[in-house]
Amino acid sequence: MNAPFQARAGLREPFTAFVCDEETADMLRPVAVEHGWSPDKVNLGGLRNAVQSLSVSASPNVLFVDLSESADPLTDINGLAEVCEPGTIVIAAGQVNDVRLYRDLVASGIHDYLLKPFTVDQLRETFAQAQSILSGPRGEAQVEKPHVMSSVIGVRGGVGASTIATSLAWLLGEKANRSTALLDLDIHFGTGALALDLEPGRGLTDAIENPSRIDGLFIERAMVRANERLSVLSAEAPISQPLLTDGTAFFQLQEEMKNAFESTVIDTPRHMLIQYPHMVHDAHVAVLVSELTLAATRDTIRLLAWLKSNAPQTKVIVTANAVPTGGALEISRKDFEQSIEREVDIVFPADPKAAAQAAKLGKPLAEIATGKLAQPFAQLSNMVLSHSSDEGGEKIDSVSATKSSLMAGLKGMLKKSEAA
Repeated sequence: MNAPFQARAGLREPFTAFVCDEETADMLRPVAVEHGWSPDKVNLGGLRNAVQSLSVSASPNVLFVDLSESADPLTDINGLAEVCEPGTIVIAAGQVNDVRLYRDLVASGIHDYLLKPFTVDQLRETFAQAQSILSGPRGEAQVEKPHVMSSVIGVRGGVGASTIATSLAWLLGEKANRSTALLDLDIHFGTGALALDLEPGRGLTDAIENPSRIDGLFIERAMVRANERLSVLSAEAPISQPLLTDGTAFFQLQEEMKNAFESTVIDTPRHMLIQYPHMVHDAHVAVLVSELTLAATRDTIRLLAWLKSNAPQTKVIVTANAVPTGGALEISRKDFEQSIEREVDIVFPADPKAAAQAAKLGKPLAEIATGKLAQPFAQLSNMVLSHSSDEGGEKIDSVSATKSSLMAGLKGMLKKSEAA
């Protein structure tokens, strides 16, 4: 019901309103005329009439709906989403003065919530914003941008891949001005929504249980908005509930996100690659998040080899995360690079204070990063965008080490560190 879907706005009715009282209707009609909309499209009946009407007719480009008679506005708005087509900009009005309700309504996909009684100027302003979204040059620019899909993979648990994924999604939205989807595929323990101080909702689990329901409208309703350009699909499935899927849902989610957004960042748990190798096939870029340890070195080599075999067209960015600046490393960067037979592209220095601050504020680490920590985040965003558009970019480096030579090299590094 908002900006990422504005390209689908077609030739439907430009405006329809459903209000609960004549006073609101009388205010709406002249403002509608100012925008070139028919005053006859202002109907009495509120939300209930809106749901009934839209269940049998096409949704307008701009929909005004009065929630004054609604006992549970948030639930009723979600019911409206079931019958509202993608591309519709929804403006709600109501009498409940609650900041949390406002945030929840905006997160559910509405454009704005006006508290009654509102003024004519407030009405004009929100209608002007809606019309600019539909007809402004920004919408055209969004359509022209090629889609960028990146998969962020942690080579070991706890290396900070989810932190990197959340920050990358935020950067693509906020700094690169791209409508961006963050898909967190850790179904039981995902932190994509948590890191942004959001409730994950049931969208992802519903998609897995009913892949046939996945379409543009489902994506629009299920995604939780973090801000104007970033939406999240995450889950906290019960840990007693195993993941039972053939992976069809993941493929369909990727396809619909390509249609609805300009960028997709997939937080991909490494065990998912074993069960669903097709998930990386459409990714322009794979970001491997590692650390400078023996175990991470081994698994970086294994994942580089896996990517070369299963997704040779995908560009790979190797990052070393949370690297201490004091020199207390399990293995050196030089030894790590020699073992994986390629250079580390980006190093993120350890900054426990910034990480703690980001967690407390419910913001991505990239948003509060400064100085030496901010630079690698900007570098990552630039590399993802450049690799996705570089047809002749560098290929995945050859990983020719056999298992015996790999283990011999790791043991040699361990002996060197013990001797030191």
